[in-house]
Amino acid sequence: MLSTTSSSLKRCFGVSLLRLKHTLPDLKYDFNALEPYISADIMKLHYQKHHQAYVNNLNVAEEKLKAAVDKGDVNTIISLQPALKFNGGGHINHTIFWSNLSPKGGGEPTGDLLQLIKEEFSTFENMKKLLAEKSVAIQGSGWGWLGFNPATGKVQVLTCSNQDPLEATTGLIPLFGIDVWEHAYYLQYKNVRADYVNAIFNIANWHDVSDRLAKARLRS
Repeated sequence: MLSTTSSSLKRCFGVSLLRLKHTLPDLKYDFNALEPYISADIMKLHYQKHHQAYVNNLNVAEEKLKAAVDKGDVNTIISLQPALKFNGGGHINHTIFWSNLSPKGGGEPTGDLLQLIKEEFSTFENMKKLLAEKSVAIQGSGWGWLGFNPATGKVQVLTCSNQDPLEATTGLIPLFGIDVWEHAYYLQYKNVRADYVNAIFNIANWHDVSDRLAKARLRS
């Protein structure tokens, strides 16, 4: 009975006997490259400590999940879901975040991305204002997102609490995210979240966002 349950759980959760550990993604720029908008000190702390912690804890949670599935231990499997969501979301969100930023960023998007933004928000400035307002207004910690809705083919602005991953929790595919956890800005901006959020647009990598849109459309 145990082996049957274990086999079923492995199929359900997709747990393999051989699993590669998650690692930090390579940064495409130096820690000081986003200054003056994000300081080198914040980048080092955010990337080397906070993102690394999500990666480490996700690996631990997945090891525990594998052991629980092998044993057919449903209770433990269920109890691990919050850790998987939090740390998995933290890893997913931050991996997108680093690519969404560039020392050569800023300005406005072009092409299909700009067209979709205009169709939904009339102007880029309207979208930027709405995303900034919603991100600043998040209670506690979370993320502001520009996402692609594969069901409608449109872009939307919305927020997620804590490290909730956008796609897994809403069905929208993440294009551009703003991290409003205090560790992302407090050393530099103190409690003035709005200044940090507005500064992000000066280093927004719209080329990366456009690439994400193109890939998202292929999936829809």
